[in-house]
Amino acid sequence: MANVDGSWNTVTKSPMGDQQAVLTVQSAGDSFTGNFSGGLGTTDIKDGKVDGDTLNFSLDITVPMPMTLTVEATVDGDNLNGTVTAGAFGSFPITGTRG
Repeated sequence: MANVDGSWNTVTKSPMGDQQAVLTVQSAGDSFTGNFSGGLGTTDIKDGKVDGDTLNFSLDITVPMPMTLTVEATVDGDNLNGTVTAGAFGSFPITGTRG
């Protein structure tokens, strides 16, 4: 299992431009808790799962409108790459480095 714990400085390429946020991960076996904090506020991780070097989680946002985002990201050393899915708005790339 990859070491996924820590603070990750992420950038999501969204239709509203690059969204920077810090993803905090604290794993416990095959699950994890944490939060996602950026310019649009801070929200707790929901349903955080760890599968090898892959993180899967969702989070509820209220800005620019209420919706649930789902994220799948792969950890490779101190780098993170994946996809944020925003329902009918489609999917966007997310990248990050461990801070």
